[in-house]
Amino acid sequence: MTRNVKVLSGVSLAQDAASELMYPLLPILLTTTLGAPAAVVGLVEGVAEGVAAAMKYLSGRWSDRFGRKPAVVGGYGLAAFGKVIIAAAGAWPMVLLGRVVDRIGKGIRGAPRDALLADGVPQESLGKVFGFHRAADTLGAVIGPLLGLAILTATGDDIGLALWIAVIPALISVALVTLTRESRQPAARRAPAQATGATASPTLTRAALPRRVRTLAAVLGLFALVNFPDALILLRVNELGYSAAQVAGAYALFNLASAAIAYPAGALSDRWPRSRVYALGLACFAVGYVGLGLVDGGWAVVALLVVYGGFAGITDGVGKAWISALAPAEVRGHAQGLFQGLAGAGILVAGLWAGLLWTAGPGSGVLPLLVSGSVAAGCALGLWLFGRRLDPDVVVPGDGTVSAAG
Repeated sequence: MTRNVKVLSGVSLAQDAASELMYPLLPILLTTTLGAPAAVVGLVEGVAEGVAAAMKYLSGRWSDRFGRKPAVVGGYGLAAFGKVIIAAAGAWPMVLLGRVVDRIGKGIRGAPRDALLADGVPQESLGKVFGFHRAADTLGAVIGPLLGLAILTATGDDIGLALWIAVIPALISVALVTLTRESRQPAARRAPAQATGATASPTLTRAALPRRVRTLAAVLGLFALVNFPDALILLRVNELGYSAAQVAGAYALFNLASAAIAYPAGALSDRWPRSRVYALGLACFAVGYVGLGLVDGGWAVVALLVVYGGFAGITDGVGKAWISALAPAEVRGHAQGLFQGLAGAGILVAGLWAGLLWTAGPGSGVLPLLVSGSVAAGCALGLWLFGRRLDPDVVVPGDGTVSAAG
């Protein structure tokens, strides 16, 4: 539990309280208040995640060379500004602009923050650290919807007021993030001390990343092609008869399940193959998506959201710990950027195709949910059976990674 782990966990708690107060209200804001079709929900979230994906990759590479803290502080600042734009929106293009600015901030901060989390942490504890951070992050995601539920209940579903209140914890996170410390000297500052005639820093080349890092990032990025934004999941819940306040309450339970499992899953991945722990998360995804595609309302919806919460709780921290364990410390920003960038690009594509097919067949997202859930089940089985070679404790000649034992 380094200083950065504690501070960044608090920062993520505050930022996610803001984001997740706002997030479950966006599909309703777009379709009901602003009159946009369901496809716009997929477009807004897909474009926002696509922009974030590009920024994650670039920011991760730059942070290895120029320093991680400035990117983290700037990223949280932009995220807060994006929330102000959304709160002030009077038409859906302004919501799109606000989400893009918010996600640019997320993209800038994500990989450098995760590299700061891993700095100074023993490899055998990476799962616990990322699990703890994910738990704190998701605890904020529980607080946010519950706060939104309280506001909506007290004000008769005043979505506008709830959106403005979401700006407050976002600003708190910006103040807290300035307390982080970066002890590692950026490569750009080390360059003058290198021998005359040295080439550009290897941290900025693709070859600097071990082969298994690139392979793992590609494999998990392919899965993201069926992982459409949760805004569409919440739209499905709303279309099954849940009010705005009920959607916020159900989303809080989803995040509570995610927070509860994040640390145990991370700790388990320090002792058990990360490929198999990750496969368990994909199994939760499959059950949640297929179930939500088949049910027609009632408490089954909430139960399936809780199961689906296991996907985010397990895979987020375990995936980041998995990448960090395979990557040397000097290129962890690049590695996290590649991993998170490919995942975000996949979510962009998933949001677009799912939004376009939302009304196909039975409508209300049934077809996209069943397709994605079925693919996820196949991915979970494949990773369970064949993913072992990508684990850090399996020695692959010429890969350049360090085993967990050494």
